[in-house]
Amino acid sequence: MQKRKIDFSCGADVTSSVIGGKWKLQILYRLMDKTIRFNEFRRLMPEITQRMLTLQLRELEEDGIVHREIYHQIPPKVEYSLTEVGESLLPLVRAMCDWGDTNKQTIISNRTFTEHKKEPSQL
Repeated sequence: MQKRKIDFSCGADVTSSVIGGKWKLQILYRLMDKTIRFNEFRRLMPEITQRMLTLQLRELEEDGIVHREIYHQIPPKVEYSLTEVGESLLPLVRAMCDWGDTNKQTIISNRTFTEHKKEPSQL
């Protein structure tokens, strides 16, 4: 397995390397209040492929954000929960949700306006 980049210029680089990307925030958001089984993630996030979900969960686990509990039974059961370090991210995740809720309409409006303003050759 290839190691991920560890060269950070500031704390924001560390944070964005942990929660960056399309799926990690969604995973953290769903783990805010409960432990979740792998197949439940698949139901909650139908747009993500199984491979990508596995990759994102592994990266969060490697960073010490998510704990994976394997139950040796038939059928096998795997549950994911936040670690103490993962729980320390929750105020940031909540703040991002609040900011998005507050500014959603403005962002949508700005993006719609920008799309209409573009020349056809720019699309």
